[in-house]
Amino acid sequence: MASNNTLRSYSIIPCFIFVELVIMSGTVLLAYYMECTDLFSVHVQGFFCNDADLMKPYPGMEESSFIPPLILYCVVAAAPTAIIFIGEVSMYVMKSTREALLAQEKTIVTGDCCYLNPLIRRIIRFIGVFAFGLFATDIFVNAGQVVTGGLSPYFLSVCKPNYTGTECRFNHQFIVNGNICTGNPVAVENARRSFPSKDASLSVYSAVYLTMYITSTIKTKSSRLAKPVLCLGTLCSAFLTGLNRVSEYRNHCSDVVAGFILGSAVALFLGICVVNNFKGVHSAAAKQKTEEYRGLPLMTFPRVESPLETLSAQAPLPPPPRPTSGL
Repeated sequence: MASNNTLRSYSIIPCFIFVELVIMSGTVLLAYYMECTDLFSVHVQGFFCNDADLMKPYPGMEESSFIPPLILYCVVAAAPTAIIFIGEVSMYVMKSTREALLAQEKTIVTGDCCYLNPLIRRIIRFIGVFAFGLFATDIFVNAGQVVTGGLSPYFLSVCKPNYTGTECRFNHQFIVNGNICTGNPVAVENARRSFPSKDASLSVYSAVYLTMYITSTIKTKSSRLAKPVLCLGTLCSAFLTGLNRVSEYRNHCSDVVAGFILGSAVALFLGICVVNNFKGVHSAAAKQKTEEYRGLPLMTFPRVESPLETLSAQAPLPPPPRPTSGL
């Protein structure tokens, strides 16, 4: 250890390459297979031919939505990454916050020539965990859609079952045959992936993670409303994204609520348990100082001597009694 703010470690880079990068690569690969391939077939859920909740008009392709998926995914991924990067660089450059940052983080020495300063470590840690959570949320959403096969509000509009046939002759007859649909197979497949809402889940995950970062790291002494406005604006954007899915008849309210819960749960878990509320590791000196004061009482009062104790200490002692001789 070269100094108090330097720590030598030979395992951080091998652990990052052979453990964390492998886990991240596996997560991205699984998200790709669940998102872009037909490796996992969607569960075929039954329905009633005259179910009013499934007879909403077809809103069109996802690209025709008021919030297209491409724009949503770019904002969800790029906005927190840019804000975290700018925030960490600003705190490292500013003298008022740099001392606190260096007190929490140590410069890692991995060899004779390799140094990892606190800025690089924090940026890789916070943005890497955010990216991992984003792909993990996408995996959870796709798994829920594949397992449940939730039907969209416009399912019957794209399914186009034969209402004059035997299956739909009775109003209360439950249809379990997936081949009854005569519409576009691609549109029918997409209509079976409604629960939970992917857009709501990803947007609220990004919003909650970014809000936790802003409230935990950014300090605004001159303005007390800038940080709440930024956080509430981020959360409001995610909330409006979910409402847009309901207003366009692309998801049910229960689908959006489930997406909100899933995204918030993943963001809270990563923010609290993984990155420790975006706080660095305190120095050993601070921990040792805390241990030294742990056994002391919370409050001590000075001792005041009473006048009787003072007089008794100054008074001479009486002479010992003389022994008496026996008769």
